[in-house]
Amino acid sequence: MLRYSLSAILIALSSAAPAQDLTVATWGGAYEAAQQVSVFDPFAADTGQAVNAVQYDGTVAALRAWAGPGEWDVIDMLADQARVACAEGLLLPLDAQTLLGRAALEDFLPHAPGRCSMPQNVYARVLAYDERAFPGVKPTRIEDFFDTARFPGKRAVQRSPDGILEWALLSEGVPPEQVYGLLSTGRGLRLAFRRLDEIRDDILWWSDPAKPAKMLADRRAVMAAGFNGRFFDVAARGEAPVDIVWDGRIIGTEVWAIPATTEKPEAARDFLAFAMRPTSMARFSERIPYGPTRQSAFAQIGLNPTTGVPMRVHLPNAPQHGGRALLRDSAWNANTRDLRQRRFEAWLEQDEEAPGQ
Repeated sequence: MLRYSLSAILIALSSAAPAQDLTVATWGGAYEAAQQVSVFDPFAADTGQAVNAVQYDGTVAALRAWAGPGEWDVIDMLADQARVACAEGLLLPLDAQTLLGRAALEDFLPHAPGRCSMPQNVYARVLAYDERAFPGVKPTRIEDFFDTARFPGKRAVQRSPDGILEWALLSEGVPPEQVYGLLSTGRGLRLAFRRLDEIRDDILWWSDPAKPAKMLADRRAVMAAGFNGRFFDVAARGEAPVDIVWDGRIIGTEVWAIPATTEKPEAARDFLAFAMRPTSMARFSERIPYGPTRQSAFAQIGLNPTTGVPMRVHLPNAPQHGGRALLRDSAWNANTRDLRQRRFEAWLEQDEEAPGQ
């Protein structure tokens, strides 16, 4: 009788144990706010596991520095950064079929899961501008970003070779399908940096993804390179008349991954399975215009619950957007990152007075 009572007590204590909270490293701002409502809060309500969000800059360096044992359980990354982190053993391998089921995998085409990552949304790096700066003729193509004679003013650019080198070649007339091949050569890099020389004095550098939209809103810059969802958010909230130029957009993939140092791998996998549901993706895309990676999620995307704006037309992979589009090559970006960074830093050092943010 005593043994039975003790067993019952132990079972009761075990079942009453609170679910473990999860710490998710993500990007902050409007992006994180959309995740909170569409993924984090519903996951907590469904499982009893609270999600604590922390902000980071999206780099593998930050993962190396901050994801110590028990610190981060899930991480939001760019696909090429996840490739690098996976190769370094910083992420747990994932079995997509076990996580989601065989039938679900076909729903992701063409956004296939990686060895250590699951594709969660499609974003675009775009050119945006402050309509107040150009009351007459307005920018319509990526060449206008480099045309300071027709469109004078400061340009907000990420302090990184990502994106801006591709734009430099596109603005020189290089077809999108040839950009990465040419950037793999010394000639292509020289051509790109020569193009950047033309706007060097008009660049304001940023490192925080929320900064370029704020620079436009504060009228510190007239044009900015950044992520489409950030610019949409500023315009939707009426902070500034910001418009997006879809020509030259660079379409990339955001992924979920699990740091190898997590102490809650099972709970982290449960979170990924929940976040990868079509309903979760659709809720997210209704709040910020990043497209779902599952085809079945598109039909579920409706109006923005705050503004009533139909969101499907604002997604970076919406078919009605005209102009040139470049699909971000995550493998190329991962394999050439160190070389491009060295060349970029050398270019910056050519001008000791280069402005910084």
